[in-house]
Amino acid sequence: MTETQNPPLLKLEMIGAVACITICRPAKRNALSDSLVAALHETFQNLPAEAGAAVLTGEGSAFCAGLDLSEVPDNDTTGVVMHSRMWHAAFERIAYGRVPVVVVLHGAVVGGGLELASACHIRVAEPSAFYALPEGSRGLFVGGGGSVRISRLIGVAAMTDLMLTGRVLSAQEGHAAGVSQYLVGEGEGLDKALGLAARIAANAPMTNYGVMHVLPRIADQSIQDGMMTEALMAAVAASDPDTRGRLAAFLDAKANKVGMAT
Repeated sequence: MTETQNPPLLKLEMIGAVACITICRPAKRNALSDSLVAALHETFQNLPAEAGAAVLTGEGSAFCAGLDLSEVPDNDTTGVVMHSRMWHAAFERIAYGRVPVVVVLHGAVVGGGLELASACHIRVAEPSAFYALPEGSRGLFVGGGGSVRISRLIGVAAMTDLMLTGRVLSAQEGHAAGVSQYLVGEGEGLDKALGLAARIAANAPMTNYGVMHVLPRIADQSIQDGMMTEALMAAVAASDPDTRGRLAAFLDAKANKVGMAT
């Protein structure tokens, strides 16, 4: 199904070094159509060169109400596999892209919306956010990487409960379960996310890269393999010219401070 992009499905605005990306399907509660998933892929693949971090948010009453179910009946078994792999490719551009992504969660964060949120690196939730995985009650199974990412956030047992029973978690319950790292007041999510993203953008790019790309892979390795990977990443980060310049500036500032004190 081809979807018109007038108005556009996504809006990107640069705020300093932060790319603020807004999902613009409020009439559909930002449900994920094929066109929207493709737009997410393209946008995160081609972020502006000056972006050091990104914020993802949704227009209207919900962050993302999940899969646009009007697209499901057209897919046979092969089509569903290809559809799932398309989502995987798009969400990989977020999880293992060029810059860390902070996501603002409000209203419905359901099904594919929770899968999308779990592909981001930091999640800021407002009190209106609620979480659910209704696929089980609809004869479906998660297909956007949720079985890998959501289960690592909240644990297999909690995800099993959501899928088998249709349980809905409030923002507070989701925060306690590990969905979000920050829980803020209503309407405060975007400002909090932009502040976090600006701080992240000021980090050394190689350090951010290591946290995004290497840390989750270490978590999947054996202890000894993880230790070796850590040592290699530490060496790469420490020898990066940007890091060396930052360390030199820090040591100079510290020496000047000591000199002024004496």
